[in-house]
Amino acid sequence: MNNPNQDKGMQKRMLIMTLIVFVFFIAYEFLVLKPQQEEKAKQQEIVKQEQANAAPDVATATNASPSGQPASSEEMKNSISALSSKAIGSANILTTIKTNRNIIQIDKLGRVAQVTLLEEKYKDEDGNSFKLFEANQLRPLEVRFANADVNNQAFKVNYTTTATNVDATKEIQKFTLTQSLSGVTLIKNFTVYPNGHYDLEVNSTSKEQFFITNGFRPNILADMYADHGVYLKLQDGTMDLTVDEDLSKVKSYEGVKFISSFDRYYATVIYNFEKSLQVSLMPDADDNPQGFIHATNSISFSGYMGPKNFNDLKALNKELTDVIEYGWFTFIAKPMFTFLAFLQTYIGNWGWTIVALTIIIKLILYPLSYKGMVSMQKLKDLAPKMKEIQAKYKDDKQKQSAHMMELYKKHGANPMGGCLPLILQIPVFFAIYRVLLNSIELKGAEWIFWIHDLAEMDPYFVLPILMGASMWLQQKITPNTMQDEMQKKIFQMLPIVFTFFFLWFPAGLTLYWFVNNVFTISQQYYINRLFEKQRAAKK
Repeated sequence: MNNPNQDKGMQKRMLIMTLIVFVFFIAYEFLVLKPQQEEKAKQQEIVKQEQANAAPDVATATNASPSGQPASSEEMKNSISALSSKAIGSANILTTIKTNRNIIQIDKLGRVAQVTLLEEKYKDEDGNSFKLFEANQLRPLEVRFANADVNNQAFKVNYTTTATNVDATKEIQKFTLTQSLSGVTLIKNFTVYPNGHYDLEVNSTSKEQFFITNGFRPNILADMYADHGVYLKLQDGTMDLTVDEDLSKVKSYEGVKFISSFDRYYATVIYNFEKSLQVSLMPDADDNPQGFIHATNSISFSGYMGPKNFNDLKALNKELTDVIEYGWFTFIAKPMFTFLAFLQTYIGNWGWTIVALTIIIKLILYPLSYKGMVSMQKLKDLAPKMKEIQAKYKDDKQKQSAHMMELYKKHGANPMGGCLPLILQIPVFFAIYRVLLNSIELKGAEWIFWIHDLAEMDPYFVLPILMGASMWLQQKITPNTMQDEMQKKIFQMLPIVFTFFFLWFPAGLTLYWFVNNVFTISQQYYINRLFEKQRAAKK
């Protein structure tokens, strides 16, 4: 037979553990990961400045086999080991493409030098349009040859183009880049669409093995809150994530549908859903993943460089919505975002949509919340009788356990009832957390008065303070059966701790948590009144 004291202690420990884990999750990211990433970024910037004028350094590589089979991992590593760090100036731009959503600049080595976003909401605080790439990173559509001699020459011979300016704002446009090397000519046939994506066919006049990259990830918002790195979708539908600073050796894949290098809101993607790709991920000097697609003779695919906007990706291909990474709770988060977007089409404002989603989720989870709240009230009412039993049978634990179980059974109380509903709701919270954190749709989305961007922190800290106040009030009206003073003090400090961390959280996420607290308070108030009436009726 279970000891009720043990059950009660376990309930407290589980509740404390749940809250402490949540606080630790936020505290670790804010106090540990963020300073580390900022320091890392400073060091990388110093290195980049030192290398700004360095020439491409191409290491020796072994030729691909005559049969045209893909090069080995070692061959791949040799071929890609050194990347051009030469900054690109306007004199190095070969072709400039303008679409409705972006400006794409191609340099004289046939690579994407820069992508500038044109939509109004993709601007910084100074009104400058976002640019996806830094000058000294691996650039999209850069080609590497397995043959060291050809590879070395490829960095010295410029491409020619059939068009220096391409206007794809109104209709599809095509142009061709050509690089003539000793014994091999490489031809890149582009088809560019008004919505900013492109198709590319690369042809080689020989059987030289080559690799083409989707480039290093955009670096607009690579923060501590969300993953950034490389995301792959395989032929069997599974997803593979490699985050920055976590790749120590070459990883190779066959049957790849898409490869996406991404930060929190932006990605550079190469995809082919008709004929799968063979991909190798190579670590750079900082163990960040860099993707290269294997090719011999010819290869064709489509590409996208820009915001991870759900509807934009879906318009290209439904499977591209998997580019948006929600973490462990993707199976909950993705349908939740779909429902959020559905609500927004009717409500028209993302802030009020978050409010509506929160209310709907609270209604769905109400049976669980109700059970937990009722259980806490029952335990509160039984507390005096539980103390009597503990005092009466303090020397006979078996009888104490038996009488406690009888007391629980008689009054329909469950010592774990207040904790389990909370634990079951944790996946839902983290799913919402990832949805609101990774949804670029909130970028530039206004709510009311002072909130002009739900993807940014509240500039006046109104929502975090309201959230903390609501959490404090929720504690005040929630029955507390804890006997340990230390546990009580920890709980009393939580509103302050949470308020502190939510000061820097996106306003959309803070809005969700505040509204969630308000409706939890309403539910708790209703349950409290219900039990007060029952107690009054018994008198």
